[in-house]
Amino acid sequence: MEMREVFVQKLSEAMERDDKIVVIDADLAKSTKTWGLRKTFPERALDVGIAEQNMASIAAGLSAYGFNPFITSFAPFVTRRILDQVAISCLYSKQNVKIVGTDPGICAEINGGTHMGMEDIGSLRSLPDILIYEPVDEVQLMQAMPFIIDFKGSMYIRLFRKVIDKVFDENSYKFDMYKADILKEGKDITIVSSGIMVQETVKALPLLKEAGIDAEVISVHTVKPIDGDTIAKSAKKTGLVLTCENHQIIGGLHSAVCEVLADKCPTKVAAIGVPNVFGEVGKLPYLKQIYKMRDVDIVEKCKQLLKEKK
Repeated sequence: MEMREVFVQKLSEAMERDDKIVVIDADLAKSTKTWGLRKTFPERALDVGIAEQNMASIAAGLSAYGFNPFITSFAPFVTRRILDQVAISCLYSKQNVKIVGTDPGICAEINGGTHMGMEDIGSLRSLPDILIYEPVDEVQLMQAMPFIIDFKGSMYIRLFRKVIDKVFDENSYKFDMYKADILKEGKDITIVSSGIMVQETVKALPLLKEAGIDAEVISVHTVKPIDGDTIAKSAKKTGLVLTCENHQIIGGLHSAVCEVLADKCPTKVAAIGVPNVFGEVGKLPYLKQIYKMRDVDIVEKCKQLLKEKK
């Protein structure tokens, strides 16, 4: 199932139970798949048109009157474009607004650089009192939705829209918003990944094994507040860390991990992600290739780092 379909399905179920949940779009409801909610909940599924700042302000106002609003659009339009409204109307005013940014980073593909939220985590992470969550797959998102709906405060959900490979087993996985997931234990290097880069890291594991590299893999779904204890414990064991993210390497997961380790366990940290550039038009495989974000790139980076370590 597409990630946006999982999100809308769980949100629709919650709206059936709770008439305080409101969804607001800014002319992209068909893209986010929230369009169908208008038929079921015509008074609680709204569209403000191409006016994202107004969307955030309306949501903050609804929250002040006891509603539980969700605002949805492409990632840069609910972060870069409305940063002041998020800061003042939502966070400073201590309102309960769920911000859903779809197709973050290079996932905007052929929509190109104007639609690529390369800096969304960095922009929002610097603001006080916000929770930033990026689901890894549909199994995790399904388990996360009750927490998201009941959460009191403002949070940013960084949502890949389409179908993505499952990482977790629905029969055994237990989600905790505040705990990173250790996907594999190892001793040579710690790989800390988020979003679509978790799948790339998992694909890299057989290649790493062939190369004689025993990697520890940590999946980070919540970048703020980040699970620093799990990361520091792993870094202390391996002595070397590689971060992998679908974001600029400035301000996002890499920066958060470096901040943690500078305080808890000073360690060499390298990064895979988008350099400090604007995006370009292209399909996902092409963009992963030019930014060196593929499984083979992870393997080569690990080899390089371990060679330098010796």
